[in-house]
Amino acid sequence: MKIAILGGTGPEGAGLALRWALAGHEVIIGSRQAERAKAKAAELSERAKGATIVGMANREAAAAGAVVVLALPAAGLAATLPDVKEACRGKTVVSTVVPLTFGGPRLHTPPPAGSAAEEAQAHLGPEANVVAAFHHIAAHELASEHSIDCDLLICGDDAAAKATVADLGKSMGLRVLDIGPLTNAGPIEGIAALLATINRRYKIKNSGIKITGL
Repeated sequence: MKIAILGGTGPEGAGLALRWALAGHEVIIGSRQAERAKAKAAELSERAKGATIVGMANREAAAAGAVVVLALPAAGLAATLPDVKEACRGKTVVSTVVPLTFGGPRLHTPPPAGSAAEEAQAHLGPEANVVAAFHHIAAHELASEHSIDCDLLICGDDAAAKATVADLGKSMGLRVLDIGPLTNAGPIEGIAALLATINRRYKIKNSGIKITGL
């Protein structure tokens, strides 16, 4: 599958790119600056043993990808998404975005829409099929070579889009659990804030989540 990762030069986007490239997918790194995206793509391609990873500006990346992944800062959605709205029409769009505010009274600060995923859906319009996923897997875990010891929780309103994202998760060796409509994205995004707090408190880097009883 051809996957475009907007914000792919950051740690989370780069980690996803590496995992998917190693799993045999074609990956496009997107960035506001095409040259920066190309440099990161070349670096990751070398780490991925020559797998296909290329770099483009965000708009061109979104147009080229069959699936579009948002690995952007929450504050960057309003500036980035209107420019790629047309390119995302009819596509599965994966929101990995977690609205965090460091140094304030709350670490998890959801937007008025309820979640970053719902905010992304509002910016992209009903023609894009937004699925919330991959929030609670740390960037350094994605960038490592060992298997990832946690479940992948996904939610969205389009069954076919969720099936596509489930396949992407399974290609990384993850057990995928569908937790319902996109309105459940807020709790998923909040889990990332909880895991960040656990990591900091217990001086670890790889806390994860598993659902028991299944």
